[in-house]
Amino acid sequence: MTKRILVAGESWTVHSIHQKGFDSFTTTEYAEGVRWLKAALEKGGWEVTYQPSHVAAREFPFTPEELAQYDCVVLSDIGANTLLLHPDTFSRSKPLPNRLHAIRDYVANGGGFVMVGGYLTFQGIDAKGQYAGSGAEEALPVTLMRADDRVETPQGIAPRVSQASHPIVAGLESDWPDLLGYNKVSAKPGATLVAQVGDDPLIVAGEIGKGRGVAFTSDCGPHWAPPPFVEWTGYDRLWTQIADWAAGKI
Repeated sequence: MTKRILVAGESWTVHSIHQKGFDSFTTTEYAEGVRWLKAALEKGGWEVTYQPSHVAAREFPFTPEELAQYDCVVLSDIGANTLLLHPDTFSRSKPLPNRLHAIRDYVANGGGFVMVGGYLTFQGIDAKGQYAGSGAEEALPVTLMRADDRVETPQGIAPRVSQASHPIVAGLESDWPDLLGYNKVSAKPGATLVAQVGDDPLIVAGEIGKGRGVAFTSDCGPHWAPPPFVEWTGYDRLWTQIADWAAGKI
């Protein structure tokens, strides 16, 4: 049976000003950071539908029924405003369904949901992720801060498995490469702390209604997940097992 997953986010545009004495010019570059995650999921048998942030703004599903075509939904480094403020709502004042409520109801009805950390997920830089108090937080096994929740660890911090019996970390009990940062959250009562960084959660898993939610508080690619992490032999297995567990496949 085909396993279908929707991944939204992991894209950005950089607009740079180059000043050279009297003169200046600008350049614009579009980039995506999804390739490691996408490749890992595909190796694990998942059919991946990928929506970069600018595509998700318009095309991310509006209802739990539309989301139900997927076994799992992943948000990675995409702020709540991108999903709340559809262009027709922001520019034309057109009422449309709340897509974070759709995620909440999709999970409550049996769907799988994964949030991956970054500067614009959980709360993120300057709290601009804005998921605290939203339907997405209701679909997660963690409680979010109401402030900038980043913990930058440029010196590196080693993940540590907390619940070795959990299917998400089967075969991955030790020797994880360092990460360079994460979002600080707290596990909800009844959730399982699967792995941590220092004293803080890295992976939290929990039952949400009839469905399942997983929080992975660091990144799936640079910069918080440096080359040794994305090239780690356990990387593909980790992400496949996260998605499989969230979707109720293991």
